[in-house]
Amino acid sequence: MHAPPSSRTAPRPPVKKSRKAFWLKQLHMWHWMSSAISLIGLLLFAITGFTLNHAADIEAAPVVAQKAAQMPPAVLGQLGADPAGGKGVLPRPVAAWVEDHFPVKATGEAEWSADEVYLPAPRPGGDAWVAIDRASGAVSSEITDRGWISYLNDLHKGRNSGGEWSLFIDVFAFACLIFALTGLVLLWLHSAKRKSTWPLVGAGLILPAAIAILFIH
Repeated sequence: MHAPPSSRTAPRPPVKKSRKAFWLKQLHMWHWMSSAISLIGLLLFAITGFTLNHAADIEAAPVVAQKAAQMPPAVLGQLGADPAGGKGVLPRPVAAWVEDHFPVKATGEAEWSADEVYLPAPRPGGDAWVAIDRASGAVSSEITDRGWISYLNDLHKGRNSGGEWSLFIDVFAFACLIFALTGLVLLWLHSAKRKSTWPLVGAGLILPAAIAILFIH
């Protein structure tokens, strides 16, 4: 005797379809998360890519500021003997005094000679240096500011931007990689319904490759 229809076991959903839905959900999640993380960075690097490409057409008027101060003998005495090779970081009390009196970071490597200690302090969008007279304690500096466009361009290149910014670039690059790879897989999954997908992807590959081969020598 057959069991009534109501007591029959309901058919199980296809395993293949459920797995595809799971991975599609994961791809969408990683795609939007990586896009959110890299959005502002992408805007920054896109804009500065344009300004760098037209750097010769964008005029910049550097602003140079000079400043002088007198280092106390107690601090000057902390300079001590020349480091090996004539280069080394400033002793901590001297570096702290320099940073208190001049708008520079005094953590870089200075050049030592018999007469003075010269501290280059390059920065994004500008340059700076501080010179300490070892005999008199007279300290002079020069700070050059090339404007905010130069500042952003240097951030794009990672020029004199410090370890923290270098770490940000690494994280940003990884987020862009995840964004691109998940986007590629999503394109593949939806390409059956969007016939122009692969011609457009191919154009994105062929165009820069053709320009590089034909015009860059």
